[in-house]
Amino acid sequence: MALMDGAVTDRGETRLFAGVELGGTKCICTLASGPDDIRDQRTIATTVPWETLPAIKAVLDEWASSYGFCALGIASFGPIRLDPAKADYGQIGATNKADWEGADLLGPLQSAFDVPIGFDTDVNGAALAEIRWGSGRGLDDFAYVTVGTGVGVGLIVHGRPTRGFSHSEIGHVLVPRLAGDDVPSVCRFHDDCVEGLASGTALNARLAGRSLSDVAADDPVWEPIVHTLATMIHDLACTTGPMRVAMGGGVLAGQPQLLPRINARLEASLADYMQIPGGGSYVIAPELGTMAGPLGAIALAMDAMDVRA
Repeated sequence: MALMDGAVTDRGETRLFAGVELGGTKCICTLASGPDDIRDQRTIATTVPWETLPAIKAVLDEWASSYGFCALGIASFGPIRLDPAKADYGQIGATNKADWEGADLLGPLQSAFDVPIGFDTDVNGAALAEIRWGSGRGLDDFAYVTVGTGVGVGLIVHGRPTRGFSHSEIGHVLVPRLAGDDVPSVCRFHDDCVEGLASGTALNARLAGRSLSDVAADDPVWEPIVHTLATMIHDLACTTGPMRVAMGGGVLAGQPQLLPRINARLEASLADYMQIPGGGSYVIAPELGTMAGPLGAIALAMDAMDVRA
């Protein structure tokens, strides 16, 4: 299997990286030297911090003693606190997940493992993985969107995740509703944000008890989803201008009609004001698929190792 991205030392030894992708329902721990050399992978349920975090540390302890790893990447659901100068650095912020607000993800692992640690959101990690190995190869300005239980956007500008007082929360930008759409938002914070109107949770609310397997590709339920997601990409194109957008997640899985419709709606909304790349396929599927998240944590570990070096 091929080894990539500095996975081999000057002495010919394979360098291993540990990655932790902490998602809303499950955590995937990965030990790898790259996408083509995954040595071990474990899945842990995301329940409550006092159960999940010790289980993660136990896996990392086992790997540290059995294999050794030169860096660790932590890619977590957000919001997370990313300012090293603040007392709450490494913690989870306001969240819909009971018991997780204020949980310290970084501190215990920094104390336990004397290796470089990369820490960022799960979607920023996935975006960095797609740039290294997938649909964003060769790009410094790129966005990765996942539309699942929530809506997350990993935004890379000039080769780095955006930073200000926080990481980007583009899933919570406010958008104009499709005319006639009066289904209540599922976001407890905002009445008209992307996540509240177009996430998997929002789709379930729109289905009103219908099974998704019974919903046709041209069912009207998709119209507000397409409208909302295309509007979000319009906003991205007009602000940071990523060269390409990869969009995946549970809502798009098994729905091949959605990306062409989102691209068409985007082109119509831009109305020739901007000429975006892609020739009508500005928004594409991620190449790494379900591995984007786990490999995102590995990419964060590699970046942390590069910074230390």
